[in-house]
Amino acid sequence: MVRAIIIVDHGSRAARANEMLDALADVLRARTTDRVYAAHMELAEPTLGQAFDHAVADGADFIFVFPYFLSPGRHSREDIPRLCAEAAARHPRARWHCSGPVGLDHMMADLILHRVAHCEQSNYQCDNCPESPAE
Repeated sequence: MVRAIIIVDHGSRAARANEMLDALADVLRARTTDRVYAAHMELAEPTLGQAFDHAVADGADFIFVFPYFLSPGRHSREDIPRLCAEAAARHPRARWHCSGPVGLDHMMADLILHRVAHCEQSNYQCDNCPESPAE
């Protein structure tokens, strides 16, 4: 089995937001032997359908789609699974699975505490945060 992972976000008109998903895909590629693709639900390319097509063209026969959303909502429960099914219809030999969003995962608490510590260590002037007075 050749597995591909597609991480899909909403998509944005802001290039910097879309580039962040590409950077996440790079991090994921460094941690797995699976093929990893970034995709956007709308507003930017590659679309989910384009990423799905690309993964199959690259030899993937199982596509795991991960909605890069925090909470379950219309996009992660309805829109993304529908887009997956539409893309999969073009590739009847490919198997696929669309997971739920990040949701309530205990690693989120670790991430938040990590961010608090990081911001504190940089005296609340880190690159991840917008300008805000720390009082």
